[in-house]
Amino acid sequence: MAESDSLAAAVSRAPSSAASCASRSALCALRLRHGHTLAPQLSTGALPAAAARLTPKPSSSSPPPGHGPVSGSQRTPPSSTPPFFEPCARVCVSVCVCVCLCVCFSLFPVLLELPEGEHGGGKMPVATLLPFTATPSRKSASPTSFRLTEKFILLLVFSAFITLCFGAIFFLPDSSKLLSGVFFHSSAVETNTRTGPDSSDSGSAGSDVRVLAKIKKDHEKALLEAKDTLQKRPDEIQQDIINDKEKLSRDRGAKDGNRLPVVEYHRPPGATGHEPLDPETRDRRAKVKEMMKHAWDSYRHYAWGSNELRPVSKQGHSSNLFGSIKGATIVDALDTLYIMEMFDEFDAATEWVEKNLDFNVNAEVSVFEVNIRFVGGLLSAYYLSGKEVFRRKAVELGEKLLPAFKTPTGIPWALLNLKSGIGRNWPWASGGSSILAEYGTLHLEFMHLGQLSGNPEFAQKVMNIRKVLNRLDKPQGLYPNYLNPNSGQWGQHHVSVGGLGDSFYEYLLKAWLMSDKTDEEGKKMYYDALQAIETNLMRKSSGGLTYIAEWKGGLLEHKMGHLTCFAGGMMALGADGAPSDKTGHQMEQAAEIARTCHESYVRTALKLGPEAFRFDGGVEAIATRQNEKYFILRPEVIETYMYMWRFTHDPKYREWGWEAVQALEKHCRLEGGYSGVRDVYASSPNHDDVQQSFYLAETLKYLYLLFSEDDHLPFDHWVFNTEAHPLPVIRKDKTEIPNEVE
Repeated sequence: MAESDSLAAAVSRAPSSAASCASRSALCALRLRHGHTLAPQLSTGALPAAAARLTPKPSSSSPPPGHGPVSGSQRTPPSSTPPFFEPCARVCVSVCVCVCLCVCFSLFPVLLELPEGEHGGGKMPVATLLPFTATPSRKSASPTSFRLTEKFILLLVFSAFITLCFGAIFFLPDSSKLLSGVFFHSSAVETNTRTGPDSSDSGSAGSDVRVLAKIKKDHEKALLEAKDTLQKRPDEIQQDIINDKEKLSRDRGAKDGNRLPVVEYHRPPGATGHEPLDPETRDRRAKVKEMMKHAWDSYRHYAWGSNELRPVSKQGHSSNLFGSIKGATIVDALDTLYIMEMFDEFDAATEWVEKNLDFNVNAEVSVFEVNIRFVGGLLSAYYLSGKEVFRRKAVELGEKLLPAFKTPTGIPWALLNLKSGIGRNWPWASGGSSILAEYGTLHLEFMHLGQLSGNPEFAQKVMNIRKVLNRLDKPQGLYPNYLNPNSGQWGQHHVSVGGLGDSFYEYLLKAWLMSDKTDEEGKKMYYDALQAIETNLMRKSSGGLTYIAEWKGGLLEHKMGHLTCFAGGMMALGADGAPSDKTGHQMEQAAEIARTCHESYVRTALKLGPEAFRFDGGVEAIATRQNEKYFILRPEVIETYMYMWRFTHDPKYREWGWEAVQALEKHCRLEGGYSGVRDVYASSPNHDDVQQSFYLAETLKYLYLLFSEDDHLPFDHWVFNTEAHPLPVIRKDKTEIPNEVE
């Protein structure tokens, strides 16, 4: 008890509210562990030593607080009865009760003796009833009767026995258990009031000693824990409180079935980079960062929480691709903010995600767009920062997308209602077919969702897509853009490496790279498809420009989309894994594609590329249709520049990137952000009033990396999804190449 007093005194001297809170918690733990209660006279804001003194808990027979005179430190201290006294007392009381009952039954008819004949028969001699009583006096009126004084004495003796018995029963220690043992020969009450493996042996003195020793040991342990808490700094105590709250939250989540497995977080190298050594390159990278800040600040000022920004009208904009989900720009820009070391902005975005990002919506969304932007953005933010909120949100959204796979073939629907789980396809897509670039662009994100959630269903879903594709015949080795999810058969034979098909091929290659080059199936599918593309779709114009045409029912359409321009970077990325005799050839093809896409930019009035350009009728790399002349801040050409710079260090790619920066600043920058333009061939821009979320996620990120050193998000450790969200390589042996937290 002295230790408890000293502990309470120490609590009263706790220097801060955090320490006080922790000290109260320590004392409460001590109280609960050993049956003590704190004195009720606790003053607000402090714990005086006298008030914090630990006092014994009242027994079950004590009146509750407010209903009797006993309270606080006035409560009766525990009995000091030795452990061996209780069984002895029980035996003595049992004997007393037996004697008392015998006397009662013996004296009752004598004390109430009636005159002879009133019993309806002869009198029974007293001697037969009381063999131990004295012979009646000669002065007795009758040899078988007692005088009045003798009756009185016997009555006093009888009363004394009764008093002794009841006094022993009700005033011995733990009398309720003793009473149970005397009358019912049961130790149930005692068993229920003890703890420990020896409690079943209620009559064993050794078990009592062990219980007392255990209580003493726990008491000392609790005191040490409380003292250790008091020795911590206030900030450490506060952090312990926060950790306890988080643990409680996780435990509650486990009861609800929502707990994620424990994952040891390691951030791969290169999450943030070093300043370029070259002054000009350093200035150009700083300029790109300033562009990102202008785009972000404009969104935050005019459209915070909306999916995208309208920079001309200075208000929010929401696409039906996301249903009722909000914050596409916030989630899409998270990793760009982190990579550019804009940590204040990143923290603001993180706070919004934690408080406002909600997927419990009764709305139809594009599975493809939500996956690459929201799931990909959240996964990337988690791997860069290690913040658990991003992992939790990513897995939550991924689970809501799983019903999209409920088709006869397992090929997912394009559109899904997140609440009902009902899916469908675009009505214009070849008789309700699924689209190659949509169902084929889930692999990277779902493999990581499986890793972070422990749910193998994510990987099973995307691997099943490959099984379906491998069973089908490919026309000339090509993958048509449309596949019926009910019949498992191709729809219209339309093949494109641009829109409707592009990222399917990209994900075959990157699935192999992300698997630490163990996904041999993905590798084979990619290089086989690339060979078919080269044979059937790649052509060279009369002016010497290499392009990738589109294939429709066996006929080529000599058109190349802006989206197709990503292929230069893809070929460069995969050239190293190609057979040795094809590595150089694929790098040459990548360079040719990069040059063609650059030409599509320089041949416009605004020096920005059109949505699509053609190679027919004497026209090369120029859009001829009005609905192909717009530019919506797309990243694919910049993406290829970035990959080509990393693999060749040819300075022309940085120069081409800088040309794009100047065009963006001159024609797309507005007071309220950045806007796309409707006609890149017009002398002055006509803005479309939309700042796309992918402008922050992809275009500016690729420009920043173009002017960064190669150790910033190195390709040995990171793979970019099709929205430019970096995802780490999943090591086949985590001890082989350790990931170091920077």
